Order: sequence, then structure tokens, then C-alpha cells
Amino acid sequence: MLKSAASVLVLSLLAAPAVSAQTVPQSQDSYFQAARAELATRMAVQPNTHRARNVILFIGDGMGINTLTAARIYQGQQAGGDGESTVTTIDSLPYSALVRTYAHDAQVSDSAPTATALMSGIKTRNDVIGVNQNARVSDCASARGTETATLLDFARSSGRATGVVSTARLTHATPAATYAHTPNRDWENDSEIPAEAKAEGCIDIARQLVEGASIDVAMGGGRAQFLTTTTADPEDPERRGFRTDGQDLTQAWQARHPDGRYIWNRAGFDAIDPAQTGPVLGLFERDHMEFEVQRAADAGGEPSLSEMTAKAIRLLQARPEGYVLVIEAGRIDHAHHIGLAGIALDETVELNRAVRTALDAVDLSDTLVVVTADHSHNLSIVGYPRRGNPILGTVVDVDGVPMLGTDGKPYTTLSYANGPGAEDGARVDPSTVDTRRLDYEQPALVPLRSASHGGEDVAVKAIGPWAHLFGGTIEQNLIYHIMVQALEPAQP
Repeated sequence: MLKSAASVLVLSLLAAPAVSAQTVPQSQDSYFQAARAELATRMAVQPNTHRARNVILFIGDGMGINTLTAARIYQGQQAGGDGESTVTTIDSLPYSALVRTYAHDAQVSDSAPTATALMSGIKTRNDVIGVNQNARVSDCASARGTETATLLDFARSSGRATGVVSTARLTHATPAATYAHTPNRDWENDSEIPAEAKAEGCIDIARQLVEGASIDVAMGGGRAQFLTTTTADPEDPERRGFRTDGQDLTQAWQARHPDGRYIWNRAGFDAIDPAQTGPVLGLFERDHMEFEVQRAADAGGEPSLSEMTAKAIRLLQARPEGYVLVIEAGRIDHAHHIGLAGIALDETVELNRAVRTALDAVDLSDTLVVVTADHSHNLSIVGYPRRGNPILGTVVDVDGVPMLGTDGKPYTTLSYANGPGAEDGARVDPSTVDTRRLDYEQPALVPLRSASHGGEDVAVKAIGPWAHLFGGTIEQNLIYHIMVQALEPAQP
């Protein structure tokens, strides 16, 4: 009896008309058709195994996947469209992978070892830059002989030009990993280094940039790390630099590069002739550069990340052997640390503009473009909000009903697991403030003066030669090796 029933079932299935993507009942559904179009696009992508003349690496500092998602929605909503289905420039890059960001000694890492992984192809300890895991934090003697060669060193060895752009201080951990070697990421100027470490030969990060880096284009913040305690800042004459060794490193850099241009404001930036072949050092702020939302009010004037990206590419494109350019959106991380999710999203939108600027300026047949993060942050997107609910707002469900906590108060879609937004006692009712303001401090659970990094995997997206090697779940230090493979293809 069972055998007979099974035979009938098999015969009925064989007699049924063939099912294809064109004949299923949902084939006219808009989501179905959009997915079919995306499938066709993906099937048309062909791996490029040619030698890359250029590599551009974008690093969104602290740009975890939740930040990418929230920024996508924010960008779409700011444009008056549907945020959830918005496709950002970063989204559009065809190859991707998940990236493990742990450090040699830490489950959740800081920017020093993660940037070292990207720049040197190894994992190392938290708080150290450009040295391997045998170096101990703040121990100058242990770091001797552990220095790594960086991606920019590799580029120079093949005759390529090099560039570093950041909205953070150029001596901050991520940009510093492109050129510096130190057992302590905080040794940005000589006044931060203990006398014992100085006696053992450790050199501050700013001095390493000037004396040993040979970077063709370097633009960012951090002017005070290069100026002495007796040197007035050109933008804010009431303030001085941090150096106690008497060296004005901006003058030292100019002396080393008589054909180069040192600039510190918008006027100097605009005056640069991209046809010139001399190096450029731009230090546009004493500390980190302004958040994008505050940039227009800066006294001296400073360029945006996308403008610095465009200028750096134009300066480097003239070099006959190609170039390697590292671009950091450093202030995503800083906004997260102080609990300002709206500003972090705005900084991520500006990073998308910078990536779009680069894609429009280069030939993708010979330029590998990679976008990733050094680590994540502990931002959460929660609460079952309806489609189109303001990403910076409080949660309203699909029926238009405000969602309330067990304390009877509404809650925001975005929040942090820890950070300065934690309350001592009963939480503030978010309906009494404008949560959509970019300076609104998102609520947090655990009180910390500075929100911590997140330890989950981050994304890497890529396009260009050898970008197809990005796939699956990879170790962060593999990104360096893929970029080197693109620059000088070789069989493993």
C-alpha cells in the first residue's frame, strides 16, 4: 500500500510542468524581479587577475556591520528615499568577506594591532604598532628587532608612490601603522616617551613620519604633535605644540623636502598644483580634524575626506609606476566612543562619498579598491521598528504604535551596550528630547566614559584586480597579503 502511494506521488511529480524562475507565481513580484536583476549582475562579474598598478585601501575606523547598516538607512532617509533598500557605494562593491579582528593577546582589539594586521600581514598585541607579538607594551628593548615591513614599504620597493590620508591625527594608531614602529601607540610625540625608553632608542611617532617614512602625500590632523611647546599654532596662536625636544618637525620636514609643500589650512590645500611632483604634508588641525558636520565652521578651513581623497589621487596618479594610498575615516570611531551615533553615521556617509570619488577617478582594470574596518563598535539596532522609521528616532511598530519598555517609556532604535549614555538610576524618557539631533547621546547600558570597541567580525568589500580573493570568513592580516598579491601577482 505504501509502495503504491509512493509510486503515484512520483508519477504525479514527473507529470507536473517544469518550474522555472519565470513561471513561479511570485515571478512578477518587485522583490523577486530585483533579485533576478541582481543575480544577472553578479553572474556578469569576471575575476581580474592582472597586475594592479595601484591599490587604494579605505579604513572606516570602528565601522562595524551595524554601523554600515544604520548609515545606509540614514543616508537613504537623508536623501528623502527608502533607507532600508538604499544601495550605498560601499554596498555596490562586488566582492566581500567577513573579517576576524581579534589581536594576538586580546579578544576585542584596539586600532594598533588591527591596523598593523592590515599594513604588515601579521597579528600583534593590543597597543603596539608595526612590531610583532614578541614586543611587549611600553618595553622599548623588547621591541628592538621586531619591526615589520609595511605595505607602503612594499610599494616603495617596487617604485610606487605612497599616500596616507586620515581625518584623525596622522600620528594616531591607524595612520601610524602605515609607517611607524613602536611598543606604545600613545608615544605620538617626544613628551609622551619615558626617559628610559628614549635612552633605549625609542623614537616618537611624529618624528618617524618626518625622518623615516618617505611618504609622498600625507594629509590629516595632529599638528600639535609636530610643534614645540614654544611654537604658536598657526590657526590658534594662543595654543602651543607638545614637543619638548625643541624640534619643529614641520620645518624639519620642509628642510628634507625643499620641493615639497607643507600646508595647514584650506587655502594651502586649494593652492596645491596636482601636476607638481614634490611631496605634500598637510596638517589641518592641532588634534583630530573636525567632524564633517562641524567642518564648515572651522576657523582655518579644512578639506573633507572626499576632497582629500580626490587631491591625493590626482597627486599620485602622475607617478609612472603607480601608487598605494591608505585612506582612513578616523572619526567614525571617535563619535562612537562618545556615544554620538548620529555623527558616526554622518562620518560613514562621508566615507561613502570618498569611496565614490575614488571609483570615479581611477581605472578599475588596474586599481584594486578595498574598503574595510579595523574593528567594530558596540552599537545596536533593535526594537522591531516599522519600515521607514527614522533610524535616529524612537521605535514605532508596523501598526504605527510607539513601542515602550517595561518602565512605560519609549526607546530608541540605536543604543550602545556601554558608554557615556548610561544613566545612574531611572533612564531619561527619550520623548522629551530630539533624538534625531546629531549631538544626541544615545543611551547605553553599562556606564563608561568612553564606549568600547566591539569584537564581532567586520566586513571587507573590494573591486578591481584580485578582488575575487575576498570571500568567506578571513583573518584580518590576510587583507595585506591579498593586496600584495594584486601588486605583484605570484603563485603561492
